Amino acid sequence: MPAPLDYAHPGAATIDLAVIRHRAQGAGRALGTVFFNPGGPGGPGTQDLPAWYSLFPAGVRERFDLVSWDPRGVGESAPVRCFDDDAHGAAFFAGTPVGVPVGGREQNRWITTYEKFGALCRQRNGALLKHVSTADSARDLDRLRAAVGRARTHYWGVSYGTLLGATYRNMFPDRTGRMILDGNVSPTAWTNNGDDRARGTTTGLRIGADGAQATLRAFLDLCGTAGPAKCPFSAGNPEATRKKFTSLLTRLKKAPIPYQGTPITYGAAVSSVAGLLDVMPAQPAAGFPGWSFLAGFLQTLARGGSDGPGSPAGYDLREQGYAIECGDSPNPDDPRAFIPIGNRAQRRYGPLAPTISWADEPCAGWKATATDRYTGPWNRPTGTPALVIGNTFDPSTPHHNSVTMARLLDRARLLTVNGYGHTALLNPSTCAGRAETAYLINATLPPPGTTCTQDSKPFP
Repeated sequence: MPAPLDYAHPGAATIDLAVIRHRAQGAGRALGTVFFNPGGPGGPGTQDLPAWYSLFPAGVRERFDLVSWDPRGVGESAPVRCFDDDAHGAAFFAGTPVGVPVGGREQNRWITTYEKFGALCRQRNGALLKHVSTADSARDLDRLRAAVGRARTHYWGVSYGTLLGATYRNMFPDRTGRMILDGNVSPTAWTNNGDDRARGTTTGLRIGADGAQATLRAFLDLCGTAGPAKCPFSAGNPEATRKKFTSLLTRLKKAPIPYQGTPITYGAAVSSVAGLLDVMPAQPAAGFPGWSFLAGFLQTLARGGSDGPGSPAGYDLREQGYAIECGDSPNPDDPRAFIPIGNRAQRRYGPLAPTISWADEPCAGWKATATDRYTGPWNRPTGTPALVIGNTFDPSTPHHNSVTMARLLDRARLLTVNGYGHTALLNPSTCAGRAETAYLINATLPPPGTTCTQDSKPFP
C-alpha cells in the first residue's frame, strides 16, 4: 500500500507498505478488523502475525480480520539497509564485542565500530531516516484503517507496539476504537518526558532494567525448585542455583567457553541470557521450547561447553530497530558516557543491566533524528477505553510500565497477569484471553483490580 515518505509533503515521494491479512475464521461476516503490531521496534508484522496467529484467542480469530504490516523502514516496507547483504554486515561487525564490551580495549572497539556504522547508515539511507518515527507509523496505521473502510481503528499492540498504539490514540482520538496494549513501554520513558537531553540514562534503562533483574532471579529460583530433571541448570534449590549462575559468570570473565563450537564470552553470555528471557516464552508455547532452552544453554556452559560446526556468520538487521529508536527516543550523544552508565546500571540492577544500556549506545553515533516525533500529551479523550495488560515478571517491559500506561491514558483499565515472560500474548493465559475476547467483541472490560494467572509455569 502506498504512503507518503514525508506527511508534511504528501504529494512528493512515496513508499510502499507491506501488509498481511488473516480473514476471520468464523462463519458469517467479520465483526471488524483488528490491526496488530508485534513490537521491536522493528518487528515485521508480515512475518510475526503468521508465526503468532495461533496464540490469539479463538474467539478473536473467529470474529475479526487480523491485519498487520511491516512498519516503514522495516522488512519489506522501504527497509533501512546499511549493507549490501547479510554477509557484508557480518564482515563489518567481525571482531566487535558481542553483547557487552568488557574493559577499555573492547569498549573502544565497540564505540569506534558503531560510530562508523552510524555514518554508513546515514550515507546509504538518505532522507528515509528522518521519516521512520512512531508518529509516521501512526499516520500509516490511519491510512490502513481508511483502506479497509473502517471508521475506527481496533488495535492490538505488544511491547513497542503499545507505544505505537498510545501514539495513535492521542494523535487520532476520534478514530480510535478498542485497543489492547500488552507488555507496555511507558510513553514518558520512551520520550524522556519530552526532554531531548538524555544524560546519565538510556532508553532501555528508563523503561526498566529492574524487570530483567527480577525475572532473572525468578528464572533461577524456579529452576532451582524444579530440580535437574525438569530444569537442566538446577543445583537442587534456589540459593544453590543462583550461586551456580554467579560462579559461571566468574568463569566466563576469565575465559570464553565454547557452545557448539562458538566461543561464548562473558559479554555474549549475559546478552544471550537477557535476550532469551525476552524473546523466549517462559513456558512452551506455539513451538517455542520455553525457558528450558535457556537452562540447557547455561548447563552446557557450566559443564565446559560443547563442540560443533560453529555458528555461521550472520547479521540480524539491527539497523531497522535502531532507525526507529535512535531517531525517536533520546539517548546520550557522547559514546563514552555509556561506560559509567553501564557500570552504575550493573551495581544497581545486576549482571544483565549493562547489556540493556550498551544496546542503546549505537544511538550516540546514529545522529539522524526523526523530523516528526510525538511526545505527548497522552491523555486525550477518546470514545473507547483501552485494555492495558502487564505480566508481573516481564524482563523487558516491567509491570510498572503497564501501571504508568493505564494511568497516563484517558479511560484505561489495567489487567495484571501473575506470571513470567515478555507479554501475555506470548505467554498464554486463558483468563487473559477471555478478558481480551470480551473486550474486543462486546467492549466489556474486566473489573478494576482484576488479576489473571498463566496457564502453566516454567519447567512444568
